[in-house]
Amino acid sequence: MLDNKVEKNKEYEIEITGLGFQGEGVGRINNFTVFVEGALPDELVKIKIVKVSKSYAFGKLIDIIRPSKERRIPICDIYKRCGGCQIQHMSYEAQLKFKRERVIDSIKRIGRVSEAIVHDTIGMVNPYNYRNKVQLPVRLEKGVPVIGFFAARSHEIIKMDKCYIQDESSSKIISVIKKWIEKNNIMPYDETTCEGILRHIMVRSSYKTGDIMVVLVTNSEKLPYEEEIVDMLKEIKEVKSIIQNINLKKTNVILGDKCKTLWGNDTITDYIGNFKFTISPLSFFQVNPLQTEILYNTALKYANLSGNEVVFDAYCGTGTISLFLAQRAKKVYGVEIVPEAIENAKKNAIINNISNVEFIVGESEVIIPELIEKGIFADVVVVDPPRKGCDRKLLDAIAKMSPERIVYVSCDPGTLARDLGILEELSYKTIEIQPVDMFPQTAHVECVVKIEKK
Repeated sequence: MLDNKVEKNKEYEIEITGLGFQGEGVGRINNFTVFVEGALPDELVKIKIVKVSKSYAFGKLIDIIRPSKERRIPICDIYKRCGGCQIQHMSYEAQLKFKRERVIDSIKRIGRVSEAIVHDTIGMVNPYNYRNKVQLPVRLEKGVPVIGFFAARSHEIIKMDKCYIQDESSSKIISVIKKWIEKNNIMPYDETTCEGILRHIMVRSSYKTGDIMVVLVTNSEKLPYEEEIVDMLKEIKEVKSIIQNINLKKTNVILGDKCKTLWGNDTITDYIGNFKFTISPLSFFQVNPLQTEILYNTALKYANLSGNEVVFDAYCGTGTISLFLAQRAKKVYGVEIVPEAIENAKKNAIINNISNVEFIVGESEVIIPELIEKGIFADVVVVDPPRKGCDRKLLDAIAKMSPERIVYVSCDPGTLARDLGILEELSYKTIEIQPVDMFPQTAHVECVVKIEKK
């Protein structure tokens, strides 16, 4: 074995000097990089090496010999086993700093962008109970029905009585459903045999109105003891909608295509800023509306619209950003590949009396060049791509059209950095980046980027 390698199953003491992209501690042993989940910078820890590759290793945290001043005791009992949060053991101030540094490292190392201003991450006053949607699998473990989250990198269910990043009312609803399951011997879904009735429970809540939708995802058309669970859930005053979603497919996709309203309304209503949105079981809606408003207002600020501009909104989803842009634009064209999302976008425009938007179904990298060929040009382009980033064809088409400004809304610093590097080659300059903490207690970070033509 080479001198600079570490040995699997051997224990070491290691000084943690930095953080990886998922918030794991990073240190070196014999000049060899080691990642340690749960460790923090400035800590001296004892670890056991569990995996060794050619250029790095993974260590399991055994003991903290010298803790960091940023270490906190996680408030969640199942934090170490559940895969939902990665950095709850870190002070919130340190979380925000980590996310900014992750963005800086990505744009410099991957995109070779070094002159842009990266602002401090905008955090939350209360970085808990911010999620307005929870989806929980229901499974049978050792003959007992269990409701919870999948453990990280597995399909083992971690029993959950309370989740500290979900809306507080969801715990009460899950408790009621659990009593109903146990009393009536409702059989949970079995992924191996594809038998059983109850697959998932989804709870959606409105931040502004407080209304709640409960969705029971079933592997059957008929829900046994339906009236009883409806009567039990109706007792919770915030519940305004009880839905059965039917998913008969042998798949790990949570929701099926068919929904049946068991009681109450088909939808609930929420707001982002002054804009109203109706939320169905199948519709997409940002899970943290408070931070979403900050994100979208920053995008609107960076777009710097005067009222005379034509704007393209690529990867527009259900049109939420398009509506914000339409407040100050002459015309907005929203493009999205998912037909259902475009239908929602059109309805959202009607609900909010917005007439200067047009939504088009298709791939942004195909539709936007077609718009350009028809003589429709944008003064400003906004892109909000999925985690994989923008298609190169789209970036080339945008650069060829030569808009004055591009606003990039990103959910992944790595692909953002790659795309900024491409845009720099295409005669654009990254001016400033605003990280926004949409998902406290996790390693995820969203950004809004202001890009101008050189």
